[in-house]
Amino acid sequence: MSDLAELERRISAALDRIARRADMSQSVSQPASQPVSSGSSAASGPAGAGGGGDAGAVLAALRAELSAEQSTNAQLTERVHQLKQRQDNTISQLERSMARLTEQLDLQSLELLRLKKANAKLVSANAALRDTQAAGYPEGQVMNRSLSAELEALQAERRVEIAEMEEILAELKPLLSAEASHAG
Repeated sequence: MSDLAELERRISAALDRIARRADMSQSVSQPASQPVSSGSSAASGPAGAGGGGDAGAVLAALRAELSAEQSTNAQLTERVHQLKQRQDNTISQLERSMARLTEQLDLQSLELLRLKKANAKLVSANAALRDTQAAGYPEGQVMNRSLSAELEALQAERRVEIAEMEEILAELKPLLSAEASHAG
């Protein structure tokens, strides 16, 4: 934004200089009997300094100055365009990264929920197993439920670990590809 403010300031200054020189060229081309308009004196600018000044030289100088300002304007416009492209690229990269992280978080939340349910079943099955063991020999059905719940809890724990490993690999993959591109 400061580039745009600077550009506006420079254009305004150039237009002011052009207006002053145009007033000077009008005052130089007017006969001596006519008063000078808009309060400018013929000796206030470079064209009036020599006494007569050439209107063509003033016009050429104005055109050169205008051309220089247009060139500067074009350069600043291109720079603003490049900055906008860089900003758009950064925003799109951040949005992709955020989407990927959101997906990973959703996956981990799902696996964590499964793990909590499996652990709740395991606690319940183990409590039933303890109760039947206290009464004597455990029933086969209670033993099967206990083992099944334990197996389910272990599987859920493994899925959580796999999700964590995938997250770590997803974070390492860009670093490794960047390192490989720098090495190659």
